[in-house]
Amino acid sequence: MRVASVSLLSAFACLPSLIRSTAPVTRTVNFKSFIAVVSPRLLHSQQAAMSLPERKPFTPDFFFRQLFDGESSTYSYLLADIKSGDAVIIDPVLEQAKRDAQLVKDLGFKLKYAINTHMHADHITGSGWLKQLTGCQSVIAAASGAKADRHIKEGDRIEFGRHWIDALATPGHTNGCMSYVISEQGCIFTGDTVLIRGCGRTDFQEGSSKSLYENVHSKIFSLPENYRIYPAHDYKGQLESSVWEEKRYNPRLTKSLDEFIQIMDNLNLPYPKKIDASLPANRECGVYDIPKE
Repeated sequence: MRVASVSLLSAFACLPSLIRSTAPVTRTVNFKSFIAVVSPRLLHSQQAAMSLPERKPFTPDFFFRQLFDGESSTYSYLLADIKSGDAVIIDPVLEQAKRDAQLVKDLGFKLKYAINTHMHADHITGSGWLKQLTGCQSVIAAASGAKADRHIKEGDRIEFGRHWIDALATPGHTNGCMSYVISEQGCIFTGDTVLIRGCGRTDFQEGSSKSLYENVHSKIFSLPENYRIYPAHDYKGQLESSVWEEKRYNPRLTKSLDEFIQIMDNLNLPYPKKIDASLPANRECGVYDIPKE
């Protein structure tokens, strides 16, 4: 049997071509460009997560409960000093007053104040009924023109137990809008002035787009970015936002003043369904609209 023979010289001659055909191909890739092209949304979300400010936790003796009225999409907020039992409620709704009073009783609190951020046009306040059910006092801005046990202005403080709320005048949605800040807890209750990715309309109740914009930017967006924002309404199921978020993603309030005014002037919103009943009732703190049981 004959075996094919290959000379050592010819074998070495073929070696370079074999090496060239089997060697891996290396290329230089710009990693940042690759990520930006392949997944810009992923890159944006990663950058946002890295810059999202750390939330300030509530202190152990601070009670917070967010409540909801489905018909008007209104948020009410029950806040309390757990040790003293003193409590306040922000933006109560008439139809939910019995629910709120029962919750206060169940938790062993004493309701000190029923506070409104402004004179609402889409629902009747529950302040009047809560006064009757719990003995609390009603609170609203003096500039609102509504009746209340206590009228407040910017710089006033509302105390419950060892906790307190600082009042900020933020007119624009109405001429009597107030926002309520609790610095120790890192939060602000903005009423209709700042909503989650939106803001209140400015075409009635002496509203002013310019005033709303300037108050938001000078008084709310100037707060620490990790402050939670709790609005009076939401229509998409969101519960809260933050100063950081709204400064970046609010589609109206991130515009220039002129652009904002143009947007607000062209919303073409329908006439509020309950305004004819709500405004007269809320001027009287809702005391004449308590249902007869």
